[in-house]
Amino acid sequence: MRHLLRVLCLLGMLSVTPVQAETLRLVADAWPPFTDATLEQGGLATALVKAALQRAGYASEFEQVPWARALMGISDGRYDVLVNAWYNDSRTRIGQFSGGYLTNRIRLLKRKADVIRFERLADLYPHSIAVVRDYAYSADFDNDVRLQKVPVRSFPVAIGMLAAGRVTLAVEDEYVASWFLQREHSNAKDLLEFFGKPVSENDLHILVSLKHPRHEQVVADFNQAISAMKADGSYARILESYGFTPAQTP
Repeated sequence: MRHLLRVLCLLGMLSVTPVQAETLRLVADAWPPFTDATLEQGGLATALVKAALQRAGYASEFEQVPWARALMGISDGRYDVLVNAWYNDSRTRIGQFSGGYLTNRIRLLKRKADVIRFERLADLYPHSIAVVRDYAYSADFDNDVRLQKVPVRSFPVAIGMLAAGRVTLAVEDEYVASWFLQREHSNAKDLLEFFGKPVSENDLHILVSLKHPRHEQVVADFNQAISAMKADGSYARILESYGFTPAQTP
């Protein structure tokens, strides 16, 4: 009888031993200050995602790769979570989106000396616009074939081309563009300016690979954790550590 009791006690102890947290493979491209391996915790967006997943019981490891490779990795299951995804329908074929956890305000930039009006997309038809290859900006902007889009590798390439007069416009998140311009060693920051209304305001999501067997659960756990972080103030504290406040976030 005593032997049986010892076995039952041992089984009871095992049943409450914490299971090792599942490690999710996070991926993003370099998009400072939101995602960048050289920044604290991989940037603001990466820090928020890591904190939410940890709160939900997941460990994580982060890898930075070019955007096209990140999308391919989500598609084939090499990575589990894309940190910094804007919604578009085509991406639902490779992953499941979370709710939005940040908002990006997309703005146009021009040379200060140029006089350009932007009230509607048709106003932009005469102008060449540097866009980052494979990025989504808004459904209307992305699908308008009359816009003269010039694909580039990264936003720093775009502002270099804009400053040099090789394109007329560039487009990027307002905070990302400001972050790059403040660190630009050339005279680009003195030559360029934002203008017009925002092209769009896009929620930032994680995109969990459909190849992950529990993608729906990961998304649900993440959404719940972000809500809890906003309620207890930990979300705001992470924003503040990067120089943002919830009211200032684009």
